[in-house]
This record gives sequence, C-alpha cells and structure tokens, in this order.
Amino acid sequence: MEKTLTIDGRQIRFKSTGAFLLRYKAQFGRDAIKDILKIMEAFDEKTQEVKNIEMVDLEVFYNLVWTLAKTAEPSIPDPMTWLDSFDEFPLMEIIPEIQDLITSSLHSSKKKD
Repeated sequence: MEKTLTIDGRQIRFKSTGAFLLRYKAQFGRDAIKDILKIMEAFDEKTQEVKNIEMVDLEVFYNLVWTLAKTAEPSIPDPMTWLDSFDEFPLMEIIPEIQDLITSSLHSSKKKD
C-alpha cells in the first residue's frame, strides 16, 4: 500500500510493506505493533478524538511516519536529518492521511470463509 503527500512543497511517498514493522524495530528498537496499539487506545474509535492524552507519544508518530517514508524511499537519511530537511512538518495533518498505511500492518486482507 502506498500514498504520496505534499509536505512543505515536496512530494513525499509513504509505503507499508511486510518489511515496515521490521524496519521500525531495526531503527528504533521498539515493537511497532505495540506502539500502534497503544496509540490507537488513546483515541476514540468513532470520533477519532484524543480520549487519553497521556497515551499519545509524538515521538512514536514521527517514527512511524519516517519508517513509512523510508520504506517507500530507501535513500532518505536518518530520522533527525530527514525531519530537519523540512521547514514545516504538519504532523497532525499528516497522520490522518497515512493512518490506513499504519493500520494496514495490523489487519488481514484475507476474507474469512
């Protein structure tokens, strides 16, 4: 699954593949599924509004965004260098746009018989 967004006037590709979760763990030493599930618990399922601010970790959001971009474009630099290359990085506008890429790693596309 892939998506392209315009961020700070640049076209940035994001991609979720089977390697997405492994790449996240290799870069950040954390389990992406645990981080994603923790973030999902912080939001109301119906309204998508934050219901528990203590569970929201912006670093995890930045890490997920970088990992999806790195999966789409292996030549991008380390997270800090990549993020520093943007004058503006509207994280709270980006997350809803790539939410399906993040959650696709948790769901099966196979239909039950």
